[in-house]
Amino acid sequence: MAFSLGVVMDSIAGIATYKDSTFAMLLEGQRRGSPLWYMEQKDLALHDGRCMATMRRLEVRDDRDDWFTLDEPCSQALDTLDVVLMRKDPPFDMEYVYTTYLLEQAAARGSLIVNRPGALRDANEKLYTAWFPEVCTPTLVSRSHEEFIGFVDSHRDVIMKPLAGMGGTSVFRVRADDPNRNVIIETLTEHGTRYTMAQRFIPEIRDGDKRIIVIDGEPVPYALARIPAAGENRGNLAAGGSGIGVALSDRDRQIVETVAPRLREQGIVFAGLDVIGDYLTEVNVTSPTCIRELDQLYGLNISATLMDCIEQKLAV
Repeated sequence: MAFSLGVVMDSIAGIATYKDSTFAMLLEGQRRGSPLWYMEQKDLALHDGRCMATMRRLEVRDDRDDWFTLDEPCSQALDTLDVVLMRKDPPFDMEYVYTTYLLEQAAARGSLIVNRPGALRDANEKLYTAWFPEVCTPTLVSRSHEEFIGFVDSHRDVIMKPLAGMGGTSVFRVRADDPNRNVIIETLTEHGTRYTMAQRFIPEIRDGDKRIIVIDGEPVPYALARIPAAGENRGNLAAGGSGIGVALSDRDRQIVETVAPRLREQGIVFAGLDVIGDYLTEVNVTSPTCIRELDQLYGLNISATLMDCIEQKLAV
């Protein structure tokens, strides 16, 4: 079943195709005969309540040196497309929020937006874990310096991070005897003016921060465990971590079963759960990655599973 497939993403000229999950999705859509339409965030506008877009026909090739061709731009209503993949990377700022409002207008006129715009607004990738405390390590979100000091004193070894970061940016490990803990708290909270997250440190990070891909509530049976580089506490690939494939454990599946019903309810078709040891640490919904790595390791085609799911939703 071919359907018109649009994508809103960062500049396609700047991606690393060998590890870009959006690119994998586009390759699979094109393989199925779907015409591809390319947009960046700046290409969307609202005209009298209808989302319009300056879009270009896109052709993709799995070639690291020459991976795309764009036609001349044209302007048309976004809701003329059957499906739109919202794959703009964070930061999740107010411009991103405004974009979701525009996308909602296309959704109201019949386009399937993946993931649902309202869910993108609601599911902050750090704070969304609050819906699942039974599978999370002890967690505090606050602006209060005193509350963070109490949390560090209680748990002795914690991770602190901003709510809007990605790729391991500004993630700190703070111990009770750390002489820098006050300045770390001041920096992250901007002296009590910005909410920040603290989580009890999970020593199993040495075995990797597992990325579990979930499509319409069903997990891919393997995860990419991102192992921190020497001297690092962060497993993020962007922070120098290395990825190895691992089969999902019984605990991993239990975590997915806990989270999946709410993902389905919220219209989050494609998500990436981050799991360290026995604990869920983040629920990634904006532009989760690791498709290409897992495909290569296990001979999978995760994008085909996603496109099958999209076809089923269009057929309803």
